Amino acid sequence: MTDGFLHKVKEFIDSNNLLKDGAQVIVGLSGGADSTALLMALLRLGYHPHAVHCNFHLRGTESDRDQKFVTELCNRLGVELSVCSYDTRLYAAEHGISIEMAARDLRYADFSRIMQDCDASAVCIAHHRDDSVETVLLNLIRGTGIKGLTGIKPRNGYIIRPLLCVSRQEIEDWLKGIGQPYITDSTNLEACYTRNRIRLKLLPIMRDINPDADNAIATTAANLTQAYSVYTDYIENASKLIVKVSGQEMTILIPELKKSVSPKSILFETLSPLGFNSSQIESITGSINSQPGLLFRSATHQLLKDRDCFRISPIDKPDSGPISTDISKSTSVTLPDGRVISITHAPAGTPIQADPSVATLDASLLTCGQITVRRWQEGDWFIPFGMKGRKLVSDYLTDIKTSQADRRGQLVVTHNDDIIWVVGRRSDNRYRVTSRTLNQIILKLE
Repeated sequence: MTDGFLHKVKEFIDSNNLLKDGAQVIVGLSGGADSTALLMALLRLGYHPHAVHCNFHLRGTESDRDQKFVTELCNRLGVELSVCSYDTRLYAAEHGISIEMAARDLRYADFSRIMQDCDASAVCIAHHRDDSVETVLLNLIRGTGIKGLTGIKPRNGYIIRPLLCVSRQEIEDWLKGIGQPYITDSTNLEACYTRNRIRLKLLPIMRDINPDADNAIATTAANLTQAYSVYTDYIENASKLIVKVSGQEMTILIPELKKSVSPKSILFETLSPLGFNSSQIESITGSINSQPGLLFRSATHQLLKDRDCFRISPIDKPDSGPISTDISKSTSVTLPDGRVISITHAPAGTPIQADPSVATLDASLLTCGQITVRRWQEGDWFIPFGMKGRKLVSDYLTDIKTSQADRRGQLVVTHNDDIIWVVGRRSDNRYRVTSRTLNQIILKLE
């Protein structure tokens, strides 16, 4: 292979075990330089891409121009294209989230769906080395732990990033060399967003100091990734002795915490995922030898300083009400606490997982084509999988010894008036898969 750019990308794919040769893949294609180069590179390396273009209708005629460009490009290359069109502003308003988060939710839901429909092995996203460098600087400015300084990873589940080894300049130079045009999103040239200000203002200053600043930051991030592996291994082993979890409640044993090499690191890694910020964790660390009774709160949890431990529990929030969804096709439901229930279809004979976070049901029994997720109520009953008689949900939760916090927050999935799944615990025997089942519906708590 004489093309240095392609050789570099292929070497990166192979060294990180991202794809098998000739794999069927999904490519997120906006029409910009990065995604255009990704599509062209994968084609020339012998992979089989199926392009997905997301039109969020946020930039007027530019959005239509982008769709026209990628359609013509894919037609010329003989690449199959799926175009997904959204009313992004309406979705954001209905779900009470930002435009950026709405666009992310919409595109990744369709990426997942199309990947399954095409039996593809991965979804390829066009993040490159400069994106990773900007992420490191963005996290550094905001304040972060070691993980935030490790940059963007080559793989995150089924999402892979084959271009992380090359810079934006290398991408543009390669496209110019092969005579491939691309389009430019005008918002990338505006310095109104934090990331764009890093790209357009901060990085040029850093390059004046060190012309190789981008590569230096990327190398540091790679070194920190190795260090983070050692760090997380220590945290994981130490936490087994220090942190005790019971349902949604957590206890941090102070005597064991004080014996650790870095109590603050243990507290940071334990509490930051629960929404406690760096300033709060600093104060909590300082309270280790204080009198009991101090209370700290994040948006979702509270921490109480007891005599010999910290006790962490969720803050009860008002019930957001039932959530209903159509199950005629694969989709997902986002729960109030941020978890997701994915809904997929599978043919008869698909192996059934012995995992309480997964419920596999006979699709033909879900006749109304809709399910509802809600909190359980007094008087609710179901027939636990493998049993014949009814059981009150309250009795079932008592039998399996759930904590009070878990009982309060327990969700159920219903079909008509039947409870078909006590979420994350047990499905209903009436809706089980049998030898007569033709199609399955799989609910998975993620």
